[in-house]
Amino acid sequence: MGAVTTLYHPTRDELAEHLTGEPRYRLDQVWDGLYTQLAAPADITNVPKALRERLAAELPMALTTVVRRVSDHGDTVKYLWQLHDGSRIETVLMLYPDRVTVCVSSQAGCAMACGFCATGQAGFTRHLTTGEIVEQVVAAAREARTMGRRLGNVVYMGMGEPLANEAAVWASVERLQGAVGMSARHLTISTVGIVPGINRLAERPLPVNLAVSLHAANDELRNELVPINRRYPIDQLMDACAGWLAAKGRRLSFEWALIAGVNDRTSDAAELAKLTRRFRLPAHVNLIPLNPTPGYPTVGSTPQRVAEFHHKLVDLGVNATVRRNRGTDIDAACGQLAAGQPVTLTAPRRAD
Repeated sequence: MGAVTTLYHPTRDELAEHLTGEPRYRLDQVWDGLYTQLAAPADITNVPKALRERLAAELPMALTTVVRRVSDHGDTVKYLWQLHDGSRIETVLMLYPDRVTVCVSSQAGCAMACGFCATGQAGFTRHLTTGEIVEQVVAAAREARTMGRRLGNVVYMGMGEPLANEAAVWASVERLQGAVGMSARHLTISTVGIVPGINRLAERPLPVNLAVSLHAANDELRNELVPINRRYPIDQLMDACAGWLAAKGRRLSFEWALIAGVNDRTSDAAELAKLTRRFRLPAHVNLIPLNPTPGYPTVGSTPQRVAEFHHKLVDLGVNATVRRNRGTDIDAACGQLAAGQPVTLTAPRRAD
């Protein structure tokens, strides 16, 4: 099936081409309807019905709901979407007392093959388009609004490696900032360590945040947990992070999925602290107890071990917090998004 131009893909100038023959003010009405009102074409009531129908025919919605699941007393919502070619992706909306965040996918599947991640083990299908990424955010913002809340944060931490699809991801960042009106400081791009992508991000103009899925502070273990480390080893990755910090001055965080007996030892904490000191990286460390995934024989660290690891990092001068798991019971937590695809997971070696 060939590429389809969907509703949220065109730039403002490209949308104008779809409105050829209409008064110039129609562009403002449609653009405002889509990105400020968060409305589907049929609901942009100040536009003639014939034009709404034409737009719906020429620019179909990208996402068709397959399943919508709710957890945490309504504060976590996971959407399973089907795309025009049959590919499936997932999006997670999370409501907190002080903020509303959506976790969006940037690819259908993922090619990074991290052993403990259901998405990576399900394999890679294709990159998402800018419109497919943006529509996830608009759908989540629309639902948050029905709850009397405003979506304020977007994290590119769903299915896929964002910096392997950097052009479309960045175009979506620009759209969210310029059209939806979201602050770039509330947009976080995650990566497993694509060094050229981090370098490109450092050259981009908007001050987004960067989150690096680190999980190990030595190459031997990280090669096993995060295979892309063989191409971009830790020293190269840390150099890129330092360059990004120097250029942007924005928040840098390291994600660390705590796996029992693999990367949760006191020595692992000391190694991580030493690494951040060596590269002079004032990064924030997010500790994430490994979430359960079907077929994965290795388990997350116990709550006691998580607390001990956290306290050790803090004692060593590292800014660290423990992330509360959200949506684990509906497979919406970190590492669990597989869009219903079968996965075959393998365990990393356990420490001696």
